[in-house]
Amino acid sequence: MVQRQSEQRMLSAEPRPSARRLAVWGDPIAHSLSPAMHAAAYAVLGLDWDYGREQVAEHEFDKTLARLDGTWRGLSVTMPLKERAWAASVRRSRTAELTRAVNTLLFTEAGPVGINTDVAGLAAALREAGFGGVDAVRVLGGGRTAASAIVSLGELGAHHVTVHARRPEAVADFVALGEATGVSVTIAPLHADAFDDAADLVLSTLPGGTALADEVVAAAASTPLFDVAYNPWPSVLGEQWREAGGAITSGAGMLAQQALRQIRFFVSGDDTHPLPDEATVLAAMRQAAAGSAH
Repeated sequence: MVQRQSEQRMLSAEPRPSARRLAVWGDPIAHSLSPAMHAAAYAVLGLDWDYGREQVAEHEFDKTLARLDGTWRGLSVTMPLKERAWAASVRRSRTAELTRAVNTLLFTEAGPVGINTDVAGLAAALREAGFGGVDAVRVLGGGRTAASAIVSLGELGAHHVTVHARRPEAVADFVALGEATGVSVTIAPLHADAFDDAADLVLSTLPGGTALADEVVAAAASTPLFDVAYNPWPSVLGEQWREAGGAITSGAGMLAQQALRQIRFFVSGDDTHPLPDEATVLAAMRQAAAGSAH
């Protein structure tokens, strides 16, 4: 574990000293709670930074990025732009390289430096929710967040992950990703008969509006669900799970923890370096998110 932790240390970068503009990009983006959370954090830290949001389509990412001037400090990036941000990065953290996903860009004199805070953010949220000791986990979905989940679960010491995807052939590379992070990964379809063995947790990386077939939920709902969706809550899948008698946990904890690491990176260039009075910052972020979600 010591070796794994040392391998996971993030690269450091030097932020533009006077740049104060930031934003979250995605498509869609209107639902994002990031502006409220970041604004609350910067208020606690006494930073006069401007954090907005912009809907950017995947095919428009590169030209929109090229238009940003020297007043920009960085970006938070959500779906479907994480692979575009990965490609745009001149340097990347190890977890960004493993997952081929970047959700945070810091602008430096050398160009954008990319990291993936979803990995550490999810691991922290799972610990907070009491799932830090899971061994066998089912991951629903085949996108870049599912890749982040595999790496997070490896960091937590899980040994077995079954990835359930609508197109299993499209996520065959997750087996090699598991090997790189010490996790045995099996690929399976999203069919009820694929849920035929025990697991400690089901972790959904599906969009919040996704519904699964009733027979799939019935086959899986005896296992607790951690859903990365958070707004609105419960998600469609979360409501299905609850109606089937299962326990559900929202992704609000992951949202806060990954955003905290983004703020560390924007402030110091090191997402592992704690902020001043970080507990107060995190509490303010969570309060802002809760207020904006209603």
